[in-house]
Amino acid sequence: MPHQFKITAAMATSLFTLVAGWAVPGGAHAQDAYPSKTIRFVVPYPPGGPTDLMARLLQGEMQTRLNVTVVIDNKGGAGGNLGSAEVAKQAPADGYTLLLAASGPMAVNPTLYRTMPFNPMVDLAPVIQISSFPLVLEVNPKVGVKTVKELVALGKNPKSDLSFASAGNGTPQHLAGELFNTQMGTHIAHIPYRGAGPALNDLLGGQVGVMFDILGSSLQYIQSGKLTPLAVTSAKRSPQLPDVPTMAEAGVVGYEFTGWHGIAVRAGTPAPVIDKLNSTLNAIFKEPEFRKKWEALGTPVVAGTAASFGELIKKETVRLGKVVKDSGATVD
Repeated sequence: MPHQFKITAAMATSLFTLVAGWAVPGGAHAQDAYPSKTIRFVVPYPPGGPTDLMARLLQGEMQTRLNVTVVIDNKGGAGGNLGSAEVAKQAPADGYTLLLAASGPMAVNPTLYRTMPFNPMVDLAPVIQISSFPLVLEVNPKVGVKTVKELVALGKNPKSDLSFASAGNGTPQHLAGELFNTQMGTHIAHIPYRGAGPALNDLLGGQVGVMFDILGSSLQYIQSGKLTPLAVTSAKRSPQLPDVPTMAEAGVVGYEFTGWHGIAVRAGTPAPVIDKLNSTLNAIFKEPEFRKKWEALGTPVVAGTAASFGELIKKETVRLGKVVKDSGATVD
């Protein structure tokens, strides 16, 4: 008689658990092992700008703490939409492709562009906010103005061919300039670039005369006299430029503009993976030496929860969308 093998209830439960672990790629075992391979960090702008600088500062710290290689992948174009859409629509939802999520593609472009290749609120999952920074209104010395009042007078002159550079349509640099034109009645033409780096290069070269830029990118050129600062867009003066007035002090009453960045992944990424990334990044931002390097870029350390970053995106989509509508700006 053949030998009969009886499976007990306990054995059946163990077998089911084992098979389930094999069958579900995103199961608990896969999440516990995260990360186990190279992480791609997509920056939706070219190298050299502030967004790129932030990613590269984080790159080394993340590699050390996560014990995997982190590769920066610059994917500029369409005001940050191209690189952002690649993460939102093409990357697997597994936490191995991160997006340096800028306020432009996350909160401005849905109003600025008639059609969007992705929906930030649906296709991306927030991980953490990493910056909140003011801009500095600066000019090439060849423009010949040293105050906001003088710039406004020049910007209202019909014969003036004054233009301002930005990192691209929908970026903080763009919106800050449009808000300035709207409030002051100036007609300074917008010249969009494929990133803050190329825009800053042309400002230094005199191809454009004006720019609102992140302080961390422009500080060295301001200190060397290659650029003239007129005002900062924050409510208080910047510690790095204590002698430069705020926009309100310079006569632009009620003007305040703050840009921001964060990190996001494709929607559907397992919650334990997002939690691992969030806790790792919060730990990085708690390091005193790293905080000094970060604040030198012109932004305070923000960090916090994924939920708080998600709330910021919702609120800023409304606020910045109104700035776009009020200015009449459009790109298609």
